[in-house]
Amino acid sequence: MSEDVIIECAVRLIGHHGAEALTMRKLGAALGCDPTAVYRYFRGTDDLLLAIADFLIGETLEGYEPGPDWVASLRELGLRVRAGYLRHPRVAAIAASRVTRRHNEFRAVEIGVGLLLGAGFTPVEAVRYYRAFIDTVLGHAALEASYAALDVDVRTADDRSWDETYNTLPSADYPAIGAVRGHLAAGMAGSPFEDVLDLLLESLARRV
Repeated sequence: MSEDVIIECAVRLIGHHGAEALTMRKLGAALGCDPTAVYRYFRGTDDLLLAIADFLIGETLEGYEPGPDWVASLRELGLRVRAGYLRHPRVAAIAASRVTRRHNEFRAVEIGVGLLLGAGFTPVEAVRYYRAFIDTVLGHAALEASYAALDVDVRTADDRSWDETYNTLPSADYPAIGAVRGHLAAGMAGSPFEDVLDLLLESLARRV
């Protein structure tokens, strides 16, 4: 038994059964121990959740080294966050909004703020724009992860609606939709994550 073993087990439980699986009773059963044993390592489920969120950040930073180009380095960091959330979509949905107050989060903030300071932003600006960067990345990554966690039939029905439902709307009532209806299905397919990330980074590059 160790913190890492407990966290890995909790991540598997949430991945298979969703957020409702994060109880000490279910975790103890999965670990083959009395639930009270988990309290030797975590004060409760919220403390464990913060550790799980920090685990996701640690995965994101594994092997990551920022380079001399601050824009490229932030872009890679953003893509890594997204990839990590898609690996654990159900975990991401409950971890994205938390402040872990743990080592991996400290490392991530240090890297992000350091890149912006190195770009030439003032300390006040570096904090402001790091917040804009990380909240945008986490928000969009969590949204994409929550979609990935849906049942496949639900996702398929949602995807079809852009072609099947929107193409039946009368142009007289919805002229803007009518003007773009031939592009909706293709334009709404896939993820806008990289477009959003590039728009943000291009804006930051102009501001510096």
